[in-house]
Amino acid sequence: MSDSPRKSRARFEDPLKLIPRILVKLHSLWVSATYPFASKGRKLSIHYTCRLSRMIAHRIKLGNSVEIRKDVWLNTSYTTDANAEPALVIDDNCMIYARCHIAAHNHIHLERDVGVSESVLIVDQNHAYNDITVPIAKQGVTEGGTIRIGQGCWIGQGAAIVCNQGELVLGRNSVVAANALVTRSFPPYSVIAGNPARIVKQFDPSTGVWRLGGIRPTDNNPADADKHQTV
Repeated sequence: MSDSPRKSRARFEDPLKLIPRILVKLHSLWVSATYPFASKGRKLSIHYTCRLSRMIAHRIKLGNSVEIRKDVWLNTSYTTDANAEPALVIDDNCMIYARCHIAAHNHIHLERDVGVSESVLIVDQNHAYNDITVPIAKQGVTEGGTIRIGQGCWIGQGAAIVCNQGELVLGRNSVVAANALVTRSFPPYSVIAGNPARIVKQFDPSTGVWRLGGIRPTDNNPADADKHQTV
């Protein structure tokens, strides 16, 4: 009981800190009410510095309790087709921390409970580089592929997930270490690090233990690797 007054004083030590929280709340309500998302859930929190164009909102699908913090840039390819499929899907309880850039040219899906730490890049295409005599910025982008980040994954600060072609899948409950470069799929329960990224260790559900490096899925349990094996 003696700590209660102290906690109460700490909570209101700097009342000016309430102003940004109020602004975030008001901005979240405004965006939820006026942006034409493909669909949106309840309890969205979208920071007022987030770069999000109303013109592409119809290609974005947001679940319940999604939190998008300051200076995040959410981008998709533009189309005039109002019935186009969502290019960026962020499921329930996902957290996108500050200064992240997510650009969906084809399709990027963050399954529920994914955490994306600060300054992460997630893109499903890349700059084209076919003519060495032409500046890179004038060569457009590659056809790209699709990205799916499985349920419960954590993406560390400064990591980059880039898909130039095909399907890139991160299996559920995997961890991508800070500053890792991920350009291919990895199975569930993996700890991934490095440039290029590789498996540091992986949990083996069949034995209940962690193993250094990757494990190979068995034919009778293909779900262990989500059908995307990397060793």
